[in-house]
Amino acid sequence: MNNVIISQNKHWEHGYKNLYDRDVFQKLLTNLQTKHIQVLQGIRRSGKSSLFKLLINHLSQTIDPQEILYINLDDPFFTKYSNDPTSFYEILQAAKKLTQKEIRYLFLDEVQAIEGWEKYVKSVYDSGEFKKIFITGSNSSLLNGAFATLLTGRYISTKVYPLSFHEILHINGITSFLELNKHLPKVLKLVDDMMLYGSFVEVYGLQDELKREVLSSYYETILLKDCVANNQIRDIKGFKELSFYLLSNLTSLYSYASLAKAVTLNDKSIKEYIQALEDCYLFRELKLFSYSLKEQMNNKKKLYLCDNGFMNLGYSFSANHGKLLENLVFSELQKHGLEIYFYNKESECDFVVKKEEKTIALQVCYELNDQNKTRELNGIKKLPFDVQEKYIITYNQKETIDDIKVVSFWEYFYT
Repeated sequence: MNNVIISQNKHWEHGYKNLYDRDVFQKLLTNLQTKHIQVLQGIRRSGKSSLFKLLINHLSQTIDPQEILYINLDDPFFTKYSNDPTSFYEILQAAKKLTQKEIRYLFLDEVQAIEGWEKYVKSVYDSGEFKKIFITGSNSSLLNGAFATLLTGRYISTKVYPLSFHEILHINGITSFLELNKHLPKVLKLVDDMMLYGSFVEVYGLQDELKREVLSSYYETILLKDCVANNQIRDIKGFKELSFYLLSNLTSLYSYASLAKAVTLNDKSIKEYIQALEDCYLFRELKLFSYSLKEQMNNKKKLYLCDNGFMNLGYSFSANHGKLLENLVFSELQKHGLEIYFYNKESECDFVVKKEEKTIALQVCYELNDQNKTRELNGIKKLPFDVQEKYIITYNQKETIDDIKVVSFWEYFYT
């Protein structure tokens, strides 16, 4: 155990380097002022551990780094403790013996790997043993059940996603609208890369020929560890067939019955499997925009991926720029924490977004031309409800048609 603890706490000797700045980091710094447990939730490899390292670097400026303990519970060494939450006490004692220091800040990465972890966290939180506790998890069920009951009012949850377009611009030294226009060819290349390979932190800096291989590894790990294992899915073959079918039919309307027919599973299993895929933040199911909850539930739905990089793992999307851009727009809207729907009754609108007190209609069209302009405009104009803002998001076009703004992806999402 000593060797594992030492290998995971390199900050005891020197700070962490080569980390990307994240927009959410300032919010986490503000949250340091509270005693509340800081929870980071999001898909595996989205950068939660990197944010921990950024926080550890920050804390190490004012306290002894050896008073900060980081434990990655996803390490195979801790598998033998998966059913024993009392192992936390053994880990803490081992760390204290190594440093001869009291632990003031505790970072627990992928905490769901230890069953019953919430009882330990509640105990040490209530006793005030640590100044602050930080935890991450790659499944939304982290905040359900026993956790919600035991730790209600004791935590602050923050979502972490792969790099946003705004973050990628800053990484590339583009920090103003003037620079955005000045370096437009470079900006469009960044958009191209996001459409094809997504924006996972570790994937972003790789050569293109390695990206698909790494993304395939991520995808398989998410399916097997975060979906199958966490949900005790027995029909692994059926589950993987469904996930591949969904991967290859993104942005299309579906019902549970139509999916059941396509992959020869029953409706109940389809619904449970999609919930498992959503719980691990891999897919997101969108519902019809309606003021009637019943209509939302009974209407067909649409599915999107959290990151475009996974689209290359299904049937080839590389030639379908429309779907690539549509999913990219969705992923950016999600990173902004917006409430997202679609509409497809009297007219068809890709996204209806609730932002504060406003309702915003968004069509996505890679290239607006004479053949598709009427259809795309009518998708917004014929909406049977009021919207305060209307946009058609394109790859690289800009104009105003009546009260509808045609904007490029890079202009709409640069802030």
